Amino acid sequence: MNDFTEDLLVQKTMADYLAEEHGWRSVMAWNSESFGPEGTLGRKSDKDVILTRYLSEALVTLNPGLPDDAYQQALRQITDVFGSQSLLRINQEKYALIRDGVQVKFRQNGETKVAHLRVFDFDTPENNDFLCVREMWIRGYAHRRRADIIGFVNGLPLLFCELKRPDKDLRRAYAENLSDYKDTVPHLFHFNAFVILGNGEEGRMGSISADYEHFAEWLKLDERDRRDGRLPMEALLKIVCDKRRFMDLFENFILFADTANGLAKIIAKNHQFLGVNRAVEAVRTREDLERKLGVFWHTQGSGKSFSMALFTQKVHRKLGGDFTFLILTDRTDLDNQIYKTFASVGLANNDKDACRASSAKNLRELLGQQKKVIFTMIQKFTDDEAGNGVYSTSDKLIVVTDEAHRTQYGMLALNMRKGLPNASFIGFTGTPLFSNDQITKQVFGGYLSTYDFQDAIEDGATLPLFYDARGDKLKIAGADLNERLAEALADAEIDDPDVAAKLSDDLKREYHVVTAEPRLKHIAKDFAWHFSTNWESGKAMYVAIDKVTAVRMYDYIRAEWDARITALEAELGTISDDQERIQQEAKIAWMRETEMAVVVSDEQNEVKKFKDWGLDIISHRKRMKDGFTVTEKVGGREVEKRLDVETAFKREDHPFRIVIVCAMWLTGFDVPSLSTLYLDKPLQAHTLMQAIARANRVKEGKNNGLIVDYCGILKNLRKALATFAGHTGGRTLGDPGEPVPEVDPVNPEEKLRGELVEAIALVGERLKNGGFELDRLRDAAGFDKLKALKDAKEIINQNDESRKGFEIAARAVFRKYKACLTFAWVEDFKGSYQAINFIYSSLQDDKADADTTAIIQQLNAIVADAIQITPDTEGDKIFDISKVNFDLLRREFAKSEKKASDTQDLREVISNRLAKMLAANPTLTDFEERFDKIIKDYNKEKDKNTIEATFEALMRLAAEMEAEAQSHVSLGLSADQKPIFDLLFREDLSKDEIKQIKSASMEVLNAIKERMTQVHDIFQKQATRARLRQDIYDLLYDEKTGLPASKYDDSELELRTDLVFQFFEQRYASGASSAPLV
Repeated sequence: MNDFTEDLLVQKTMADYLAEEHGWRSVMAWNSESFGPEGTLGRKSDKDVILTRYLSEALVTLNPGLPDDAYQQALRQITDVFGSQSLLRINQEKYALIRDGVQVKFRQNGETKVAHLRVFDFDTPENNDFLCVREMWIRGYAHRRRADIIGFVNGLPLLFCELKRPDKDLRRAYAENLSDYKDTVPHLFHFNAFVILGNGEEGRMGSISADYEHFAEWLKLDERDRRDGRLPMEALLKIVCDKRRFMDLFENFILFADTANGLAKIIAKNHQFLGVNRAVEAVRTREDLERKLGVFWHTQGSGKSFSMALFTQKVHRKLGGDFTFLILTDRTDLDNQIYKTFASVGLANNDKDACRASSAKNLRELLGQQKKVIFTMIQKFTDDEAGNGVYSTSDKLIVVTDEAHRTQYGMLALNMRKGLPNASFIGFTGTPLFSNDQITKQVFGGYLSTYDFQDAIEDGATLPLFYDARGDKLKIAGADLNERLAEALADAEIDDPDVAAKLSDDLKREYHVVTAEPRLKHIAKDFAWHFSTNWESGKAMYVAIDKVTAVRMYDYIRAEWDARITALEAELGTISDDQERIQQEAKIAWMRETEMAVVVSDEQNEVKKFKDWGLDIISHRKRMKDGFTVTEKVGGREVEKRLDVETAFKREDHPFRIVIVCAMWLTGFDVPSLSTLYLDKPLQAHTLMQAIARANRVKEGKNNGLIVDYCGILKNLRKALATFAGHTGGRTLGDPGEPVPEVDPVNPEEKLRGELVEAIALVGERLKNGGFELDRLRDAAGFDKLKALKDAKEIINQNDESRKGFEIAARAVFRKYKACLTFAWVEDFKGSYQAINFIYSSLQDDKADADTTAIIQQLNAIVADAIQITPDTEGDKIFDISKVNFDLLRREFAKSEKKASDTQDLREVISNRLAKMLAANPTLTDFEERFDKIIKDYNKEKDKNTIEATFEALMRLAAEMEAEAQSHVSLGLSADQKPIFDLLFREDLSKDEIKQIKSASMEVLNAIKERMTQVHDIFQKQATRARLRQDIYDLLYDEKTGLPASKYDDSELELRTDLVFQFFEQRYASGASSAPLV
């Protein structure tokens, strides 16, 4: 007997595992199945895929007391199939039928009755019949196939398993076997929920419509589990085939989406299943969480929007259909994207049942109508509508905030929370929160579920990203740049303070270098060469610095694209190799049919703005509005159909392959066929991570995403790296004399209030020194208020110093006010905040309205004329950006960020900032020197050595962090205890004293954990905070459990007590109080 066959190695092992581990019944059907009502499985013949014996038993057991006709009707509805439908459409309809129950009409006791018959018991999964059948023959129209394993639940084939030997590639099971089964015995898949591919070692699960790349491993029962705990196939079976989890997945974690490429069946991935179930549990226990459900951080590209949909679906099914979800964003494009996701899976339809708020008033109306889901933007929570009272008092209202790190800020969010006093809040984000982002944590709580950049790549949920720094270096030619710029400014005769302020802002930026015509044309030429050379890789997105530049780049790229086609056609005559010529002709045909378009948001007076630059926005706006015309076959004849630009770009086969943007489509826009992102816009932090994630979506045949960097995005990352390296005691990459930054402690409430009072007083003092009382603006109404605003602006606009000084002081008020938004007493300062914001906003509007187009164009042309391209002879080097754990690094970078206003007197801070701004006023400086510095910085980002050194430093730092994460093991401490030990440690301790420190670390940790378990919200009240600090002090002072008295005097003891207290406070604030304190 051969013990190494597929049957014994994999198939029998799986069947035995399902029986022994999960209690499934197991039957071997091959060469032993008998047919008929009393046969092995009750099948009439091998054509049957439904085991009606067990299905009938389930219908009777789950729906007792009905006449036979009711059961027969249900059985007919389940088994009937209309042959004209596609396999996937049949699967969708059957899924809805058997999940939601079968409606039947019958007579009983002389009455006509209607009932929904349950097919499964979802509440008690053990009441269902789980049967694993091996080697069962299935006959199709012309073929007969034997399935390795079919999993039946109540007689319906919900699970199909295609198995191979361990030495066989799993992809073969998909490409050769699964596709053949769907072609030859399609009725086997009418009721299929899950497809498992396995070879004993590897194991993946997907849907009948999924590409192989979307078949996923299931490795974790809990987010904290290690990936390498067991073989992937064993882990998959352990998690998925448990009866309760299997029925949970079947009932709540399947979606059917109408996408740009047709109908698709979506099964949740492992991380979505874990995260959504955590979120549902948070809703169940929302009162204990004070209605702060937490932050759901799943990295970009890992299916966050579908996770939202699965979350709402499960809450409605399991906790009640009377819950209302308010889906909140802060941008129109994000609002559209999320609504379209919900609409595509059938969870929303604004045309049939209004669910999108068209105005602040309409939002109030929708919230009063018991909707299942409502989509709105934070901007709908206006001050005017807030004045009409509470929007809703429902305690079954869940506010789901997308990109939580942005939309919780400001007066509008305060209006929302006041208007929805009993709502619960959950934040979804694709990028991690910074450690000093206390407001997000105060609104939502700590992390609810995390799935980071590295997790996603390891799981195959996203693709690796490669980084290519392109673009040549620049230099300034000639020696008269100063004179030419100064002469242009003098000729402009700038007397208007608003024009002067706007011009000052414009000249501080790198804008004139980045948008110089020679540089843009050079990049356009490189883009046309690069993308056409990689023409079979997918679609491309080019990110420009602003809207005007986006339209300019369209013209430049279009010209270079056409020039490249001409050049390639000219080469055809010189190509003698037939294969090479055929390939060249195919490339030319592809380039000719390729469509490109600009996608930017519209704005007032945009026609004039673009016309002033010699550009026509109308033709681009027409494309954005009308989309593309495509020809499709309907009923055997061809008809023309309009396709909007978004759908066209998402369609893999549509020739719209190049899109030029500046802000739109950078977030919340999922296009798997987008393979290359060309960045020519300085981005940082969250925006950078969201942008580059556009290229990491999984698609069949796509190995990676490519980020082409024309502007040096590594600069911002390198700055963070320098700060972080200094913070951890390593060598900094910045100035040697820079002080080591400190971790910002959580600001106590009373301190925040004091800082807000001081900031408002400073603004009032500046205005009072000019003869204006802030109270006058607060108390005035009508024309008196307008006159007061005019007088205030005149005082502020006396000179450059007075204007900049006011703006700096006002921004300090805004920061302090936002930091206090979660405290009830902030209402006391609302009037002062609104008055200052009224003046500030009016000044900014004046500045924005100031027409500097002519002078800016003139200055831009002067700089462009002086810019020369220096060819890059170093050659290209592409880096695998996925090897760098950006999420981990950025979380750590954020810990070291420290604002000067936290450590210095606010008055001093404002004074220093004002002095720097005035000293750096571009209208008073050496232009040539300034632009020379800008270009040097730009070229530094193009230097291959700089780029390579940055990546090496990142990799080294990541390795050091990993080593640090395991350093507790060598000390004999747990990961929980190591941070406490580090806070208490001194360099001059003896071995015995180090042992004493270790012991103290353990005692302190155990005692504090116990105290935090006993006292709810221990850091929220001053009394419990003080008691906890005293407990720490007593433990460290104690002769038996504490620190060595010979090395730690009273002042040192106080210091260490504060450090330990702040550590626990920070962990609590970050939401980790219920998790290991590491």
